[in-house]
Amino acid sequence: MENEKKVLLSGIQPSGELHLGNYLGAIKNWADLSQDFDCYWFMADLHTITVRQVPAELRRRTLTQIATYIACGLDPERNTIFVQSHIPAHAQLGWVLQCYTMFGELSRMTQFKDKSAKHADNINAGLFTYPSLMAADILLYQPDYVPVGADQKQHVEICRDIANRFNGIYGEVFKVPEPYIPKAGARVRSLNQPDTKMSKSLPEGCVFLLEKPEDIMRKFKRAVTDSDRENPVRYDLENKPGVANLMQIYSAVTGKTFETIEREFAGQGYGAFKPAVGEAVIETLRPIREETERLLADKGYLESVYRAGAERAGKIAWRTLSKVYKKVGFLAP
Repeated sequence: MENEKKVLLSGIQPSGELHLGNYLGAIKNWADLSQDFDCYWFMADLHTITVRQVPAELRRRTLTQIATYIACGLDPERNTIFVQSHIPAHAQLGWVLQCYTMFGELSRMTQFKDKSAKHADNINAGLFTYPSLMAADILLYQPDYVPVGADQKQHVEICRDIANRFNGIYGEVFKVPEPYIPKAGARVRSLNQPDTKMSKSLPEGCVFLLEKPEDIMRKFKRAVTDSDRENPVRYDLENKPGVANLMQIYSAVTGKTFETIEREFAGQGYGAFKPAVGEAVIETLRPIREETERLLADKGYLESVYRAGAERAGKIAWRTLSKVYKKVGFLAP
């Protein structure tokens, strides 16, 4: 019987530790989505090696990411959680789709430009062609939606372009997915550079999900604000980006509105506000950190999760790949 639920898929690279921006902007909402969608969440480890990785660290981060997903509420019984490299169809379809992706399309991708600038000594072919692999990641599972931040819509757009081009030649092979941008997802900025989004590449302004409470508090106490003493805690994104970022974080972890937060800290300075935000974040992340640590102590369970996820996802991926192989003229394996 065909699954009546719409299919939704997304992946995050285990190229660094998961942070508060990943959680508030995406993962926190994913648990709720599994109530209404057939969800596939994968560790995009194939994508990480466009930049050189320490192998043992990549393995550790991949396993930790699986544990953290579960600790954040992604029940493996209701969500398909798997590792990208465990399903060969990703790389197989990735190559086919490279042959249906135009050079000009790839050269316009902002991530290629950004990473080329950061890693000028390693501008490899994978870094250039990664959108074809990303399209394969998505199209293999025929999803209806792909959750992305508003700044990542470019990735879904090129995927849609590739799918439409392929379908135009061979018929309706791929479902053309739509970007799914959750309204509730918070856009978390760096604590010390609030004009940029929170990123593992700026560790002093980044709060990691498994970080020690004392380190989290230190970062919040050092968070950039401004010199406004008259009415410091008020939401003004343009003129007070650092304060606005802290208010967004506080609102996301407590559920309080900006108006409530302004009243709560009326007449108080940043010396009271910043530790309060830090404490709220610490308490939000405490159960996630503790559950992740518990799960990491049970390697057998985590292995059973990603093996079961690969088995479920692999069947669907192979079904799509077989159809593609037949369409392009390959002999059936």
